[in-house]
Amino acid sequence: MKLYITPGACSLASNIALREAGIPFEMSKVDKRTKRVDGVEFVTINPKGYVPALRLDDGQVLTENVAVLQYIADLNPAAKLAPPAGTLERYRLQEWLSFINSEVHKTFSPLFSSEATEETKTYARNYLAKRLAYLDNALGDNTYLMGEQFTVADAYLFTVLGWGVHVAVDIGPRLKSYVDRIRARPKVIEAMTAEGLIKK
Repeated sequence: MKLYITPGACSLASNIALREAGIPFEMSKVDKRTKRVDGVEFVTINPKGYVPALRLDDGQVLTENVAVLQYIADLNPAAKLAPPAGTLERYRLQEWLSFINSEVHKTFSPLFSSEATEETKTYARNYLAKRLAYLDNALGDNTYLMGEQFTVADAYLFTVLGWGVHVAVDIGPRLKSYVDRIRARPKVIEAMTAEGLIKK
């Protein structure tokens, strides 16, 4: 199995999940500037042109973070990165993954774009502030999004909240404590080190 990543991008969540699940994999870094990896154009691997992409052992490529994360979780149910399929808790996980993907991840996008106008960036910041307020309230005193159990949703949310420092978005003290808790996990440190986000 091979995971295609761009350091610090949303693919960090899949990198973390694979390590938390104890699944052996290779990692290939897509060059952000050239869009090439392993000597080929990345679009030949994922025609959408963005990470993550997970090449399975049979050669198929799975894309889209929400799908990749649940696939990884299901490879090793004993790691408890996702509740069992068919349970209400599993749908709650999907609810969180969908929210992170559409309401938080995508709202950060204009803040990184040189093409976005200041008006667009102001709109994004205001919209993001509402979503962060919801997250802050929903997290409450829980250790993780779904209580005391770390899941793939936490790997994803940790990744996108980490972008705040790069675009001057204050996530507030409770979410910062949440991020710090996750950053201290050994497999998270391992993933970030492998991507060059933590220097040895």
